[in-house]
Amino acid sequence: MIRLFLFLLSVAILLGCSDECTQTRTYLVTVQKTITTESLKTSVSSTSAKELKNPGKIYVYNQYLLIGEAKKGIHIVDNSNPSSPKNIAFVTIPGVIDFAVKDNILYADNYTDLVSLSLADISSIHEIGRKSKVFKQGMWNGLYWYYNPTSGLITDTDYEVRTETFKTNCGNDEPRFFGGIWGSNGQYLASDGAAGSSGVTGQGGSMARFTIYDNYLYAVTDNDLLVYSISNPVSPDSTSKINLGGGIETIFPYQDKLFIGSNTGMHIYDNKDPQKPTRMSVFNHARACDPVVVQGNRAYVTLRSAGWCGAAPNQLHIINISDLYAPSLIKSYDMQNPHGLSVKDKKLTLAEGNYGLKSFDLTHETDIKLLEHIQDIHAFDVIQLSEDRILMIGNDGFYQYDNTDPSNLKLLSKIEVNRPF
Repeated sequence: MIRLFLFLLSVAILLGCSDECTQTRTYLVTVQKTITTESLKTSVSSTSAKELKNPGKIYVYNQYLLIGEAKKGIHIVDNSNPSSPKNIAFVTIPGVIDFAVKDNILYADNYTDLVSLSLADISSIHEIGRKSKVFKQGMWNGLYWYYNPTSGLITDTDYEVRTETFKTNCGNDEPRFFGGIWGSNGQYLASDGAAGSSGVTGQGGSMARFTIYDNYLYAVTDNDLLVYSISNPVSPDSTSKINLGGGIETIFPYQDKLFIGSNTGMHIYDNKDPQKPTRMSVFNHARACDPVVVQGNRAYVTLRSAGWCGAAPNQLHIINISDLYAPSLIKSYDMQNPHGLSVKDKKLTLAEGNYGLKSFDLTHETDIKLLEHIQDIHAFDVIQLSEDRILMIGNDGFYQYDNTDPSNLKLLSKIEVNRPF
């Protein structure tokens, strides 16, 4: 009897000790990598469509929509039917942040290089030209890469998805793990979070750093405006490099002028001689992220507080540019966290980041009216493609809206983003 009791007690103890559960967490870690400039020459390729994971900038060319996948490549979407866009191809371009198109030629940054690709046959997009070591560093949403001319190496930071399974005691006091971005040292970083004068040129958003006018490609870096002749797309030829100071962010062409957004002001350049733009004036403002769009004799600028841009108030500025040598502020409007924006006639659409998408009536510029605020979405940049259609990109997807009635935006379609968690 005693032996039986001891046996049962031993079994109970063993069962108690084996009362273990497993728990799994999926997370991102930052991973530093180095790339040789020589390897870029064979890095570009065209494949079948891929899901959006980390969408960036948007660009429209004919019936096609190009959506940047930050530092990975470009999604090609057939948007012939806005109610049912078709994701049809993906072009792998390591390091890509910006791009522009003219006459079936796509120009994009491939880390340090400027690469030209033929879009004549969408089923077979391929490289036709390359200019090496054009760019020295890149930035995307606060993430950087850097080229060291001494070593000839590019240093970049990427994210890697990792899954970890571990044992627990099945108790309620076990730590819980949620999705997010973690540094390799375990530190938590973040949560999920215009036509040229000739030829057929596409249209980019207000966040663009590439644009095309006539036979020239303009690219802004953190400090400079780079001008390349693309008369021969196989071999783009540098025509000028203009120092703009620091903190340069965006470029917007309007008629024969270039409007350049920086985190300290809006630069206006005369582009009558497109191979060598000349400075006209600078409209200074508090330090902040600063995209700009223009219509008629008005410029519209958003100021956004962000760690790498500054801590100015979140605002929309309406600026009188009747005198391009002396732009003046008409009025500022407080916003929540404004990113990209677009203007069409009396309609202004503004992306508010985590605060959604806003539509305004510009009839009275000193008293603009909020017509609609779509919340519970993330809005990064927006293009009013026509009087009745809006394209918008954000962290959670690409959206198209019917803008016939700006007080009642109607969702036409959405392409979802597939994040790891």
